[in-house]
Amino acid sequence: MDHHTEHEETYLECTSTIGEVLQILGVKRSILVIGELHAGPQRFHSLRRNLGNISTQSLTVILRHLEHNGIIDRQVQPTVPVTVEYSLTEQGRQFGHVLDEMHKWGQSWKRQRLSTNKDNSLSIGE
Repeated sequence: MDHHTEHEETYLECTSTIGEVLQILGVKRSILVIGELHAGPQRFHSLRRNLGNISTQSLTVILRHLEHNGIIDRQVQPTVPVTVEYSLTEQGRQFGHVLDEMHKWGQSWKRQRLSTNKDNSLSIGE
């Protein structure tokens, strides 16, 4: 196998894996839910409130999706009435590093965009 073909296979494997991850995280607000749970376990209503009063149905769909994909854990508490607490699994906690890197990249991107826009506005007005 030559170097070019090996590189293509590595690239295809990489993009395929990233595509799978994006199918998990691409559900609207799923990253926000992970970010909220990164601070610690939360009950449904607390999580809903912290996310800006997202609809009950939307949050339920997101939580089920993340639980199905092994990102969060759903723990039913034997209380009256029954309460449910959500927390990150080990896989979900590991995603915190990705969030940190995305934040760094986003900050850098925003600074670059602001700088570019400032430069463009100066040249337009001259």
